Amino acid sequence: MSELRKLTGDFPRPESPEEYRDFLDRMEALGIDPGNFYQELEMTSRLVETHRDVSWSNTSVSLHSHTFYEVLYCRNTCDVEYLVGTERYRLQRGDIVLVPPGISHRPLLPEKMTEPYERYVLWLSPDFVEKMIRQFAAEKLNVEKNSNLIRTAGTPWEFLGDSFRTGVQESEKMLPGWEVAVLGNTMTLVSQIWRALLDSRVKPLMAEQPELLDRVMTYVEENLGQKITLADTARQFYVSESTISQLFRKKMGVSFYRCVTQRRLIMAKTLIEADVPMETVGEKTGFSDYSSFYRAFKQEYGISPRQYRKLQADKL
Repeated sequence: MSELRKLTGDFPRPESPEEYRDFLDRMEALGIDPGNFYQELEMTSRLVETHRDVSWSNTSVSLHSHTFYEVLYCRNTCDVEYLVGTERYRLQRGDIVLVPPGISHRPLLPEKMTEPYERYVLWLSPDFVEKMIRQFAAEKLNVEKNSNLIRTAGTPWEFLGDSFRTGVQESEKMLPGWEVAVLGNTMTLVSQIWRALLDSRVKPLMAEQPELLDRVMTYVEENLGQKITLADTARQFYVSESTISQLFRKKMGVSFYRCVTQRRLIMAKTLIEADVPMETVGEKTGFSDYSSFYRAFKQEYGISPRQYRKLQADKL
């Protein structure tokens, strides 16, 4: 799975919708499903990694989760929303999004984009975060309980974007000692973000007022272990089936049932990592039998549930 980034890393960075479409075509030519690309990424470093990313459409970013912490810095304002779990945020330049391991997330991009969604991406291993938490124990700040997002624009912390960029540039140039430079920069950056969270002048951004999409996603989240149908969901919210179908196609870029399956499988990965028996994982995530769970998992991630468990065990 980590080979995917090496393969696509040789492609020129897309600078227009046409180049982005060419980028997706190249991925497909390599046998990589663009919709699953972010599902299959993993860290190659034991502690931290950083890179820049760009998207011109929803086609290559599906609902996904990671086994590590992901910190995103929004580099521009392009009318993008971000879904973290069941909460939806409207982003602007300078916003920082924190996504813990196992939490479903994805950007929600407008149908017509005049500029791409650009971000700096920082990946932190659970081991690295645990070490940092111990260092900040005196501040009583629990990274799992704080807001998923802070807004730096108009605050003394606007310079954090420069810190993200410094780490990315070190990773891209790969000069002698760059790994140490990235690690040192990340430790400083995380310390600065921690200070920003403790700063009363920085207010966590509140999630958007719940709309139909948010209410449906919460309903799905609360019923993952049960049978979920489009008809039952439509009745639950007093709307037509076509209303929900069109909503998911427009906002999520996939069908309602595909989104439900993606969310079930994200939960399944978490249960597998917790060493829950495979047959129980399928039951707890709403699949009718193990074979259905196996097929869905293999189709989404390209490996079997047991292969995934072995991969996670090999990391320990």
